[in-house]
Amino acid sequence: MSILVTGGAGYIGSHVVCELLSGNEEIIVVDNLQKGHKSAVLGGKFYQGDIRDKDFMDKVFSKHDIDAVIHFAADSLVGESVTVPLKYYYNNVYGTQCLIERMVDHGVKNIVFSSTAATYGEPERTPIMESDRTLPTNPYGETKLAIEKMLHWCDEAYGVKSVCLRYFNAAGAHRSGKIGEDHRPETHLIPIIMEVAIGKRDSIHIFGDDYDTPDGTCIRDYIHVSDLAKAHILALESLRAGKGSRVYNLGNGEGFSVKEVIECARKVTGQKINSIVSPRRAGDPAVLVASSQSIRDELGWKPEENDLETILNSAWEWHRKHPNGYQD
Repeated sequence: MSILVTGGAGYIGSHVVCELLSGNEEIIVVDNLQKGHKSAVLGGKFYQGDIRDKDFMDKVFSKHDIDAVIHFAADSLVGESVTVPLKYYYNNVYGTQCLIERMVDHGVKNIVFSSTAATYGEPERTPIMESDRTLPTNPYGETKLAIEKMLHWCDEAYGVKSVCLRYFNAAGAHRSGKIGEDHRPETHLIPIIMEVAIGKRDSIHIFGDDYDTPDGTCIRDYIHVSDLAKAHILALESLRAGKGSRVYNLGNGEGFSVKEVIECARKVTGQKINSIVSPRRAGDPAVLVASSQSIRDELGWKPEENDLETILNSAWEWHRKHPNGYQD
């Protein structure tokens, strides 16, 4: 049987493909390479194309005996989603609709979906539980929540089973050093810090130091991308075992402030890493920390690289050896 990974040339998708390659299955990767990098795909059969292209996707499904899909293909910049929301609905929601239609037509019943903590919006409590209110504060989170609801009704109507994984902050790079984080433009805290450390940026901006937190800066839950990848494998196994549709948070359950991350990065890299305090960004909650107890209890997931120094060390190894990302 084959596993189809959409968006498998992206940051998280490529790490999941790497994890899958250690198994005994055929891996099919589909990516339009608008944001992904073909050189990040370390194996499997690669097809360049768009999930909204019916004829293209029909050919992919017809050529391979696909029994499960892991779906990453999406736009994911929160700020951009506010300025061009229709782009996000077209790519994320309509794209997923097209994918599910192809799954239904070809009798594929299992999908692991890359969702997000942005489905929650402003948290009502810490840590956040899967049962908490979902009220997104941006179109990106709205599109991901719409897809979760679409998958629920597709289970009811067509028997398509899904596991939706709500990520918090994925970070780090694979221990082999072959793949890591390379976004254009880069918007994530840790890779931006690393760009300062290698001299590509002059400083890192701290957006607000007057939050109701111990040091005044926002607190976030960071999870190593390889631990994230392993959760996808467990989710896939649970679907194949007939355990049914579920939604899980993926995080460490421990938060680190922006200042703590910068200070730890100074220790790891040995670099000064200049920081500048700037005004708050609209819509940034003070604290976002997840409870991942459900996936730990039900699927046996256990993060193995969950301390901040380990995460930052892996990111530093990637960025110092690949200062221009995959262009190197």
